[in-house]
Amino acid sequence: MAGLKNLKKKRRIQVFAIATVALLVSVSLIGYAFRDGINLYRDPSEVLAEPPSEREFFQLGGLVAEDSIGPVNGVQFSFVITDTVASIPVNYVGKDPAPDLFSEGQGTIAKGRYRDGVFYAETILAKHDETYMPKEVIDTLKERGVYEESES
Repeated sequence: MAGLKNLKKKRRIQVFAIATVALLVSVSLIGYAFRDGINLYRDPSEVLAEPPSEREFFQLGGLVAEDSIGPVNGVQFSFVITDTVASIPVNYVGKDPAPDLFSEGQGTIAKGRYRDGVFYAETILAKHDETYMPKEVIDTLKERGVYEESES
């Protein structure tokens, strides 16, 4: 009878240990998968006020500054994102050309990293029609008092 109790106790300990290890492995894998999967949105004023680490991947949004789109070298080019208060130069080094509706004075979101005062974008998101502007950009411009709703 004592042997049966010890066996049950050992089985319970083994099941508990296996469940604990499985839980730790699961949490580790989920954390690893999300390390670059959670992209925080920031506007230029926030980035300049509190610069992120060089390793942090995030979204930078605002308007493409007038006369700021630099020469296009294949799919690489530069431009400036502004929230009308602060501006950050952006170097796009992605794999795809700029979206068709990417232009000066329009809202955009760039995804990448900030190093030495320059944002290095891997992806650029632009409006998908003439009237669209990303919600985050609209919210930022409204906070700055420079966005007016269109009548359409």
